[in-house]
Amino acid sequence: MAGGEEGLFLLKPGSSTYRRYTMSDGLRPYGYMPDGSDPPGDKYLKVISVSGGPANTVFVGYQGKPPAPGHFNCEFSWYGPDFPPPLQEPRDPSVYKSGDADRVTLQAGDRLSVVHYDIFTGPGIIRDELEGREKICDILRIVYDPLTQSVWFGGNHGFAWGDANYAGNPTCNGQLACSGVREHSHPAINAWGDEARTSVILLTGDYYGMSVDPIGDLWAGGAARSTHFGYVTYGRDFFTAGDHTEASQYISNRIDVWPDRVGEPNYPLPSERVDDWVSDMAAMPDGSVWISSFTNSGLAHYVPGRPIEYLRDPVTSTVTGLERDPRDNSLWIGYTYGGFARLRGSQYVPYDFRVLGQDLVQGKIPDIQSDNFGGNRRILVAFFGGAGRPGAIGIYSGD
Repeated sequence: MAGGEEGLFLLKPGSSTYRRYTMSDGLRPYGYMPDGSDPPGDKYLKVISVSGGPANTVFVGYQGKPPAPGHFNCEFSWYGPDFPPPLQEPRDPSVYKSGDADRVTLQAGDRLSVVHYDIFTGPGIIRDELEGREKICDILRIVYDPLTQSVWFGGNHGFAWGDANYAGNPTCNGQLACSGVREHSHPAINAWGDEARTSVILLTGDYYGMSVDPIGDLWAGGAARSTHFGYVTYGRDFFTAGDHTEASQYISNRIDVWPDRVGEPNYPLPSERVDDWVSDMAAMPDGSVWISSFTNSGLAHYVPGRPIEYLRDPVTSTVTGLERDPRDNSLWIGYTYGGFARLRGSQYVPYDFRVLGQDLVQGKIPDIQSDNFGGNRRILVAFFGGAGRPGAIGIYSGD
């Protein structure tokens, strides 16, 4: 379980008490300097995402270190020297090397074995950024795909791929042959930064929507656009799949789920935008995908090649978590304002305060996942605490 600044928590079968893990147990919420050493400065731990992997293994995502007031955050710190005065500032490796993800495996005696994914691209690889690139730090969602032995990281600026079996290499310095990652891609668009059309901005970020389809391709959705990332379709070639998401001729694969009033190739004004703010995705066996939003109520259902359909009744609120039930392909829905539901064909079953009580339905459902325990599928529901309310994990094992 992701415990924020408290660390990573483990509940073992048969136990009623969580075991807490922090940096002293081997968690590594920061990358490596080129020589394999630790970055200077204070370290910051905040676990914000967890996804189950192979037996006894989870993939753990971190938030980057908050900068000092008035300084660049982890997405921009690497580029500080390149900004024009008076915005220029030196790079801060304690900030730009923070965050990213770990593969954490439970060993005998409840000890941890940890391999760090340093999600960046090293020098000499990107033609236009020969010094390297450091943009991904906050890992908002993680999806493990056993079919392709891939782990997908949804981040603050884009999404990245990782080798699920990566052994680690502290001195790799972001080279493709040894880094265990491919960083990064996104369905970004350009937009006007103001109503007067005096500046152009790149719209991308907050990739909470991450779901793998039956063949191993990825659905990825962010604040502005979503995409079907053809990782397997294009021969497990991350860069070719990236071209089919990012290149100018592939407008149709930068999906505007809740449409702006102006679409590509035109630039929308701020007043013409309806940002999607995708909160989660659930890929289905028929090739379609369900999409939810932090700000747009209801659900979107997209079948490639067809117009997007919107389900606003009975799903009338905003949704923060989705999960396909592997038992029958029904859809589990977690709401922003508490409670969850199940959509099985045309049957809608709500689980609200009448079932769960007031304590559990006053906060959002930030994530829903499924697993297989003892040969039986389970649905795992995260209940958000805060404001004096208890947080909780709910486990559903019924039909």
